[in-house]
Amino acid sequence: MSWIGWIVFGALAGWVASLVVRDGRPRGCITNMLTGILGAVLAGFIYQAATGEPWDFGWDWASFGVAVLGALVLLLIISLVTRRPNSRR
Repeated sequence: MSWIGWIVFGALAGWVASLVVRDGRPRGCITNMLTGILGAVLAGFIYQAATGEPWDFGWDWASFGVAVLGALVLLLIISLVTRRPNSRR
């Protein structure tokens, strides 16, 4: 996949993941792209470690699902790390 394909694929995967994880923080297009691309890479590494086979990302539903799952995991980790403690007034 070309680098333009990675950007488009990442933007779509990051956008879908941000729709699922609603933590009250607005995310922009660039953040969605980076989340989707990094999530796809993360999921590819996890897939390769679990199965021992390399994951070949292409334009198909399986790759999109893996990219969205990776972006979801990444968003959940980010929201756990950056969560603010509840302040009672």
